[in-house]
Amino acid sequence: MLVRSRAGRWTAWTVFGVLFLPLFALPLLVVLAASFATNWSGAFPSGPTAEHYAAAVRGESLQALTTSLVTAVAASLLALLVGTWAALAGSALGGRARKVLDALFMLPVAVPSVVVGLAVLVAYSQPPLLLNGTRWIVILAHTILVTAFAHQSVSAALRRLDPMYEQAAAGLGARPSYVLLRVRLPLLLPSLNAAAGLCFALSMGELSATMMLYPPDWLPLPVRIFTATDRGSLFTGSALAVVLMATTLLVLLAVSRVRTKASYR
Repeated sequence: MLVRSRAGRWTAWTVFGVLFLPLFALPLLVVLAASFATNWSGAFPSGPTAEHYAAAVRGESLQALTTSLVTAVAASLLALLVGTWAALAGSALGGRARKVLDALFMLPVAVPSVVVGLAVLVAYSQPPLLLNGTRWIVILAHTILVTAFAHQSVSAALRRLDPMYEQAAAGLGARPSYVLLRVRLPLLLPSLNAAAGLCFALSMGELSATMMLYPPDWLPLPVRIFTATDRGSLFTGSALAVVLMATTLLVLLAVSRVRTKASYR
């Protein structure tokens, strides 16, 4: 740790506990406790049960989880493809042009996501590209919202990349396509995996834009959690939220293991 004295370390841990527990850990613990309860009339929940989880992993809830997974994976892959391509193209531009490109990609996260949802709804509700009422409009909106993070992550990695490797490969007669596929992209693999994990996590929790766009046959899990709690089913909604968090963390854990292997290479 940066703090070397014993008193300083205890102070740092105390401040961390005071800030972390009430702001981050306690709300999650409350949701976890509510997911196992049937009643909460006092200071603590009562009537422990696992029926909420049994309902959360079958029927419409399981379908909603599958919908969220498919949407998040598709949006993450598309965002990674577009963001990486734009970052690679932007690395060859001048300073002002690169700033304009960065600003364009950051625009969707600079405004509320509900505005992005409305913009997508208006833009793709008329021919020639009619996506309203289909699953593709939800995937498109999620892609637009998370592409900025993929672009920024890859752009930052490109700025730290030592050009010596590319110059050495080019000096040995390697074609630009070979340098890109066999030199630059492998060196960017840890950043690509980190960007994919971030995009996936953000897509799994996206609600505002999704509420404006989802068709009846493509209901993501965050929307189902919102509708459950809005109707008063707080304990069922809590169980669904825990399932959503656990699924997201498992996928991020898998991505982090891939990133560790890539860094080792």
